[in-house]
Amino acid sequence: MKISELKKRKTVRRATRNFDWEGNRIYNEFEYDLPYQTIYKGSERERLFAKIIDTLPFFLIFFFVFHKIAIISILLSIACVIIVGAVSESFFGTTLGKKIFNIKVIDDEGNYPGFLKSLVRNILCLANFNPEFSECVFNTVAMGKRTATRVNFSMHLNNQICKTHIVKENTIDEIRSLLNQEQSK
Repeated sequence: MKISELKKRKTVRRATRNFDWEGNRIYNEFEYDLPYQTIYKGSERERLFAKIIDTLPFFLIFFFVFHKIAIISILLSIACVIIVGAVSESFFGTTLGKKIFNIKVIDDEGNYPGFLKSLVRNILCLANFNPEFSECVFNTVAMGKRTATRVNFSMHLNNQICKTHIVKENTIDEIRSLLNQEQSK
């Protein structure tokens, strides 16, 4: 059994137009088997900040210790993050930045990805930087309605290709127990 094949049973109550003799609304209950979602709200932003946290020490080392210019330091630090991230994810399931946000990388079987899969995943992260711009309206007391542009990053391409999942650390036990339940059936 794989994480992409997991289903989670959800019960939905929908109100009807009918009432019982006490005046309480009558509800219909429907049960659905929905795909298990490993994606959580704010994952793109956390992953972006985790990548920045991973890159920053390497940038500072190349810039201040080896006295490289800024653009060269950025390029070298990106290469180091790809290699060190692949090693770290294959052994621990996380990197320094991901550890700060309590994020782990697991493959479709619920294990940490192997080195090659993690290396490909980290290389594909370069193509992941796909910003999505949207307009949002804020209501404030002092300024009234204000319109702003929100930037969201779609950072799921590398996970889709490599069949990996980014999850919070506290959900790993739940995912593994669901996988064990499905395998025992």
